This record gives sequence, C-alpha cells and structure tokens, in this order.
Amino acid sequence: MSPLSPQPMTETMPVSLGKAHARRLREIYRSAGWPTQDPLEIELLAAGMVHRVHAPTGHESLRVTDLGVKLLAATLVNNRAAFSAHEALVERVAQAMTRAGRITWRGLSLRAQVPHDDEAKPLRWCIARPDVFSIRNTSVANYVEPIVHEVKVRRADLLGDLKNESKRASYLDLGECWYVLGNDAKGRCIARPEEVPAECGVMVVEGERLVVARAAPRRLRNGLPFGVWMSLAKATPVAGLDEDAQAMLGDAAGGESSEDAR
Repeated sequence: MSPLSPQPMTETMPVSLGKAHARRLREIYRSAGWPTQDPLEIELLAAGMVHRVHAPTGHESLRVTDLGVKLLAATLVNNRAAFSAHEALVERVAQAMTRAGRITWRGLSLRAQVPHDDEAKPLRWCIARPDVFSIRNTSVANYVEPIVHEVKVRRADLLGDLKNESKRASYLDLGECWYVLGNDAKGRCIARPEEVPAECGVMVVEGERLVVARAAPRRLRNGLPFGVWMSLAKATPVAGLDEDAQAMLGDAAGGESSEDAR
C-alpha cells in the first residue's frame, strides 16, 4: 500500500469529537438532514453519530443515530451545568455593581464601533452583548463611567474569547472592560490575571467575595453615544436591594402601593 493510500478506520483510529461536531449534530437533528459533505460530516459518519438515508427518489439525507442522541443528551447536561454556573456569577457581579450604587443591566445588545479588518477603512459597527453593563447613578452625562463585565466560568471559553479581538474592542468602545474569572471543579481560578490582555481589568472569585486582581486602565470618555442611551432607556435595570426591600414592605402591608403610603 502506497503512503498516500487511505487507511481503513479501525479501533486504533478513533474520531475525536468536539463542540463543532455537537453543534452540527443538533442542526441535523432539528432539520431535514441535508448533507453538506464537509469534514465535520465525514467524522460524524465515521463515529456512527449519523447515518445516510436513501430516498426512493434518489436523494440522500442524514439521520442522527441512537449513539448521536446519547451524545446530544450528554452535551445538554454539560451545557446546563456551565450555564447555571455562568448565570449565577453574572447575578453576583450585577448585584455587586448595584450595591456599589451603579445602575446595572444584564443581557443588553448595544451598538459599538470597532476597527475594520482593513486599516484603511473607517470604523465598522457591530453588536456587543456584555454579560453585565453598568453606569454611575449621576445626572451628568460625562460622569457615567460605563463598565462592561464579561463573565467566564470555563477556561476553554475564556481562551476562545480572548482570541476574538473585535469582541474585546467592542467592549472597550463602550467603556472599561473587566473579565470576571470563575473557578474550576477543584476551586482553582480558571486563568491567571496576566493571561487577560492588559487593557482589561480582572476580577476573581475568592469564596463568597469578588476580588480585584488587576484594575482596568482608566480611559477618558465623553459620555455615551445616543444609540446606547436609547437602548438603556428601553431596557429594565437590575433591581437594587432597596427596591427589593420596598417590595417586601408593600407585601407586608397587604399590598399597599407606594402612592397609597404617601
């Protein structure tokens, strides 16, 4: 057999499946299963996650096998665990910003400007989706000091995110950018502060506390763009502790509204 001849698939040549394979498997499961004939599909076929179905008309489609369904189920369990940990840390950061007297939002979609791939071209617009966005509670537009907090609880997600310079540039266009690093299953921080680019601040989890590992560089800003103000006006900020306490007092008073209490 020549060196260029294809080697048969054997037990000693397993197919390594990753997130891209799981995403494709979900797409096949939710669709008509039209083949794309790319490397991902070849590897899913070789691993027995999908199989070909030949229609009487001669068309070929793909169907997820029982083995593929088991992989999808396992992926869902892992994703839910990571999502729960991520959302819990996002909530902690949001409440910390609120306790600090800031107006805070979760899950916003904000327009930002980032450098174009071609440096000769002007800045381009993109949509930034920070985990937590907050501003100072002030009536002076130039004193709002906007801050973006990006929360990461898995090292692989963090490293993949740090490679995305445009995403980080969009956060920096909005304000200070901080990465909040969670802990792994053994209670260790998922990364060292120096692994995060110097233009961003770093917070880490120590027990029940959020600790500043490195402050974000201060940047001179002239307020927020009009489009961002409009997005903030349409969104509901995180309820502060005082608001929660007021709601509890209202319940205790038999549902008496704030207007009735005046």
